[in-house]
Amino acid sequence: MHIPDGFLSTEVAATAGVVTVATLAYSLRRADESLDERRVPLVGVTGAFIFAAQMLNFPVAGGTSGHFLGAALAAILLGPWLASLVMAVVLVTQSFVFADGGVTALGANILNMGIIGALGVGGLMLALRTVLPKSRGTFLAICGGGAWLAVMAGAFATSLELGISGTVPFGTVLPAMLGVHAVIGIGEAVVTVAAVSAVLATRPDLIAVRDLTPDEQGALRPAPGVVA
Repeated sequence: MHIPDGFLSTEVAATAGVVTVATLAYSLRRADESLDERRVPLVGVTGAFIFAAQMLNFPVAGGTSGHFLGAALAAILLGPWLASLVMAVVLVTQSFVFADGGVTALGANILNMGIIGALGVGGLMLALRTVLPKSRGTFLAICGGGAWLAVMAGAFATSLELGISGTVPFGTVLPAMLGVHAVIGIGEAVVTVAAVSAVLATRPDLIAVRDLTPDEQGALRPAPGVVA
């Protein structure tokens, strides 16, 4: 999903860059309100995990490959605002150090793979949690569905940008991108659910959602008549 240099028109790249910079500036203000010393190590660990996971590619079909995105997982662990900043740092590092994604397309890549997933889908996951039954299974289903949707939304945005730029006809790139990333999204969902399950089992306090119920955490309840 990383767009290289020369694939976007100047107008599309500039527009995506402006949207990205403005969104990250506001995210920085919002994240600063909730970031405390206790969460700083988690930010570093989450960013390092996503960076490493994105560097590992797995085969999909027809010679194509995919990699873990991590935007939904970051939103679950850190909250949407802070997650968008972490994703931006990861993608900037990949672009400048490993040439993974073009510098001129950096704004679009951060928008597609970071902001849309972390802010857009992350906010949607939090909204769904408030209206759906509060159980561990439902929470994990929201996490998995959000992870899949983040990949698909990013693939759609990438297709739209390439189509508007005239690089590839939109009618050609859209089904190709969505078809491949529908499979990649399944892998994303599996990894995300596994990671969240592990955190719920060991350190549920690390989940950004502050009011997780015992049912969502999967905490064991005492048997009837037994004093806890």
